[in-house]
Amino acid sequence: MINNEKKNSRKVAPQDSSRMIETIFGCKWSLTLYRLLAEGVNRPGEMVRLTDGLSTKVLNTCLKRNIEFGILQRLSYNEVPPRVEYTVTNFGEKFISVVDAIEKLQADITDESASALNEHAKS
Repeated sequence: MINNEKKNSRKVAPQDSSRMIETIFGCKWSLTLYRLLAEGVNRPGEMVRLTDGLSTKVLNTCLKRNIEFGILQRLSYNEVPPRVEYTVTNFGEKFISVVDAIEKLQADITDESASALNEHAKS
């Protein structure tokens, strides 16, 4: 008797997207940056002024990383003084929706853990 069952191969996490998620969550300013952009703040100087503890150097590193991943795009205007703005790309919109879903999942996990602890304390 011949076994015609198909064996499943090991599922491997997507390396590029996993690295992106890890890098973005590893940068404590990326999520703040996304919130600022969603609020219409798209110029670097304004981002630094509105965010306590954020330096221009750290912001530039964060922006550069997000551009490299294709999450943001940089728009330079040929003006005096020079003006630069950042916007979220179409891919960035998808990526940020995944990040939002992960944050919601974390909130759900936290709520479930708190409920379980309260139930355990009552018994």
